[in-house]
Amino acid sequence: MVGCANSCADCSCKSDQAKQPGDIEDYFSKLSEAQDRIAELERKIRDLGGKTDHDASPPKSPVKKKAKTLRSTGWFNDTSSPVLTSIYLERYQNYGLTLKELMSGKPIIGIAQTGSDLAPCNRHHIELAKRVRDGIRTAGAIAFEFPTHPIQETGRRPSPTIDRNLAYLGLVELLHGYPIDGVVLLTGCDKTTPACIMAAATLNIPSICMNVGPMLNGHDGDQKLGSGMVIWKADQLFATGKINFEEMVHMVSLGAPSVGHCNTMGTASTMNALAEALGMALPGSSAIPAAYKERGQCAYETGVQIVEMVKNDRKPSEILTRKAFENAIRVNAAIGGSTNAPIHLNAIAKHIGLELNNDDWYEVGFNIPLLLNMQPAGEYLGEDYYQAGGAPAIMAQLLEAGHLWADALTVNGKTVGENVRGTVNKLPNVIRPFADPLKPSAGFINLSGSLFDSAILKTSTISPYFQKQFLSNPESPNAFEGKSFVFDGPEDFRANIDDPALGIDDKSILVMRGCGPIGFPGAGETVNMRPPNYLIDAGCEGLPCIGDGRQSGTSASPSILNASPEAAAGGNLALLRHGDVIRVDLNTRRVDLLLSDEEIKDRREKLDAQGGYKYPESQTPWQELYRAETGQLDEGMVLKRAVKYLNVAERCPVPRHSH
Repeated sequence: MVGCANSCADCSCKSDQAKQPGDIEDYFSKLSEAQDRIAELERKIRDLGGKTDHDASPPKSPVKKKAKTLRSTGWFNDTSSPVLTSIYLERYQNYGLTLKELMSGKPIIGIAQTGSDLAPCNRHHIELAKRVRDGIRTAGAIAFEFPTHPIQETGRRPSPTIDRNLAYLGLVELLHGYPIDGVVLLTGCDKTTPACIMAAATLNIPSICMNVGPMLNGHDGDQKLGSGMVIWKADQLFATGKINFEEMVHMVSLGAPSVGHCNTMGTASTMNALAEALGMALPGSSAIPAAYKERGQCAYETGVQIVEMVKNDRKPSEILTRKAFENAIRVNAAIGGSTNAPIHLNAIAKHIGLELNNDDWYEVGFNIPLLLNMQPAGEYLGEDYYQAGGAPAIMAQLLEAGHLWADALTVNGKTVGENVRGTVNKLPNVIRPFADPLKPSAGFINLSGSLFDSAILKTSTISPYFQKQFLSNPESPNAFEGKSFVFDGPEDFRANIDDPALGIDDKSILVMRGCGPIGFPGAGETVNMRPPNYLIDAGCEGLPCIGDGRQSGTSASPSILNASPEAAAGGNLALLRHGDVIRVDLNTRRVDLLLSDEEIKDRREKLDAQGGYKYPESQTPWQELYRAETGQLDEGMVLKRAVKYLNVAERCPVPRHSH
């Protein structure tokens, strides 16, 4: 019998093909493709200002699942291995835990402690963890607190970024190798948040973030001083002789008046806001200042929440979906978030098994308006942001405008829509109305060209000065050309930037190279370069900067950064020389070296003959391993071998015995 055009299991058309069993993997594949296509079309509708069917429908809370066997029972209740179970039970009693507790079948909740004397931004977690414990105990579970590898943005040399992957590795092993059923991730300073979420994604056990919170606002009289950001102003004053060293130290210190992380929308505030936007933290939690009583209350509620998550087996894989990442990208634009965010979110996505790249950041987030009037893109600081309503007030406006996925799941079992819909913006001067933003389009532009395949530009920090000086040529708007002045690392920059013999003028372009994942190592925050002191004295507020490193999230410089591939990985930034002309065109999203193909080829051959771009030798075993295993900035700078390990706790719930 001739078959019909379709091959359908269980159909009644009597064709020969109907007799063939369906391939369930094929059906799952087709279903996944259809869901991806639906998500893509819905995203395009949203980007055009429309609403999809699920926006109009009331959000649905997830159905509670039957609790699965706790991992910790494999240590403390395994009667099939009495000797080994005795070993595990014996030592966990030596600080006062009882057999009754250990063998009670109650969940064991880890508290991943990122605070220490080496990590002062997160040190307040030593106190907050006590409230987390109280919440865990109240909810009927047992807390195991343990230290993670410390990461301090302002103390770790050569770069704290090399520690993000090291902390990730350590936390993966801790969560996998010990009797932990769920974990509270105590986040805060820049890299701690992505390191923790990356590990939670790899393991895929119930996990929740709890931020240490920003510092109180800094002041100098009636002037607001933002931690981190004030250093860039002080740098210019010091370079031009207007303040001395002691005055500089005092000025910078005024920006950091209390416990907590930066009170600006730097990388710390950004990544914790995005943890909330992803659904990995309690709604409203990210902006609470560290010193406020509400921060301790949040710690308690987080402890309660993780126990509920374990009981209902709510895991990161259910929360960290494509919709969640798109929500986070849009929130990042609306808050004027850090240029480090694409690096870290792209990495988190890889560890949960999703592909996210810098083109996604442009396509999903570029047209989102800047709503948050907070330094460095605006005027206010962390306390003001919290009092205005924090992330929920931002997200409520995006949701109302059709720019958020309302049905994305969050840690409390509710959807984004349920959590934020109707949140009141209490301070419209701090969080601007959607119809009256600070800027109409505030997302990142992903640039490419003859110098690199990908680099990020933060549009929300383009100042009126920069706009007028470089982007307002009526014959070529939003584009400019300039002579490049190239620095091989921050040492070269600091030694030579003020030398008039270089010939840097107010139309020049400063280039920083040798500062990527391999070259630095760990991608130093070196790209936001000040102009020479003689130009600052003449009124120059800033020059275009390009580089293969990163810059602080507290910087207001609209640099072109995170350039990939870096010079040390064969990128064409290695070919640049002083005086080469570079063209930047934001309309076409291109950055090009204005040299002939023949000249570029000749320079490449000569550089390769010399052994390639030179960078400092590794100084420690980890630096060597890091350089060998880590990808480029546009790829999230992840350990290449690590991303193949997905859903580890599901594939291997309990590791083999240790004896």
